[in-house]
Amino acid sequence: MHPARLRELRDLAGFFLRLGCTAFGGPAAHVALMEREAVVRRRWLTREAFLDQLGATNLIPGPSSTQMAMGIGWRRAGWPGLLVGGCCFILPAALLTLALAWAYVRFGRLPQAQGVLYGLKPVVLAVVVQALWNLGRTAFRTPTLLTFGLLALVAGTAGLHPLSVLLGTGVLAVGLALARRPGTAAGAALPLALGGALGPAAAPAVGLASLFLLFLKLGAVLFGSGYVLLAFLQADLVDRLHWLTQGQLLDAVAAGQITPGPLFTTATFIGYLLKGIPGAVLATLGIFLPSFLMVAGLGQVVPRLRRSPAAARFLDGVNAAALALMAVVTWTLGRAALVDLWTGLLGLGSVALLVRYRLNATWLVLGGGLAGVALAAAGLVH
Repeated sequence: MHPARLRELRDLAGFFLRLGCTAFGGPAAHVALMEREAVVRRRWLTREAFLDQLGATNLIPGPSSTQMAMGIGWRRAGWPGLLVGGCCFILPAALLTLALAWAYVRFGRLPQAQGVLYGLKPVVLAVVVQALWNLGRTAFRTPTLLTFGLLALVAGTAGLHPLSVLLGTGVLAVGLALARRPGTAAGAALPLALGGALGPAAAPAVGLASLFLLFLKLGAVLFGSGYVLLAFLQADLVDRLHWLTQGQLLDAVAAGQITPGPLFTTATFIGYLLKGIPGAVLATLGIFLPSFLMVAGLGQVVPRLRRSPAAARFLDGVNAAALALMAVVTWTLGRAALVDLWTGLLGLGSVALLVRYRLNATWLVLGGGLAGVALAAAGLVH
């Protein structure tokens, strides 16, 4: 392999391993960290290219922030970059979740992380808000796109399905562009494959093959944020197959929340509970494998979409809607993060450090976690 390509892959591996170890806060926070590091600091891709990737990944099933890691890797170094970006972002979270699963089986409970999460949340909120500001200047660069964003914000706040908001805004953007250019013939098609939960009527015993296929199906059909995963796991593992109890499922989701990286590593925890280390490996592989294949397809399609006038308008509308939906998530995150004077000060201090000194967001997140531990030790976390 060419030395320049090896350097690119080494840079990607270092970046996403570090991000995978420190990216707390859910998909919106992960995307914000990637924007700050890959676009602002490293200039691996333009803000427009980042938004195109973000909008496109929101249109396919699977974990959006993990798919962004894969997409950045693809744009940087092709297939090898996609594999390195995705695997290095997933691996730290999967290993930490596996350690939690081992502790859970051995001791019957999860370790406490109240102080860490208390300090992390306001810092993550500050990073997300700054990313929204940076990306918004590109996504809402015209009054029309700003209007689309506001409409998507209202629709997202009203509880419409995110996929409906994204597709509806994209179609609206294309329709308006064509209405302004009567006589222009253009079109864009977006085939979507939506799968259903298929399975035998009788609950089978847990086997490695059935475990892998179950999580492969989830990875191929699950739209929305990682938190939608809870509803699918409830329906399949608790209600239909009876492989887990309700309490075990909630503990598995909690393990995904208190570790950095993608929430989908909940699959690692469940796989270990059901079939040990082989189950953890196969469940993790199953839920993430469809994303690697779909993001590789996007890598071929998105640049071509941008060159088509009608498809570019569609992508502009989707990007505006994606930012609006991210703002809805940020509002929810803010209500959970800013709960007292100390979290308010952490949030404001983080904004000041990001704006004034352009501090590396990864170290800022680590500092927030340490501050939370210190406040908890002092008895100031309630």
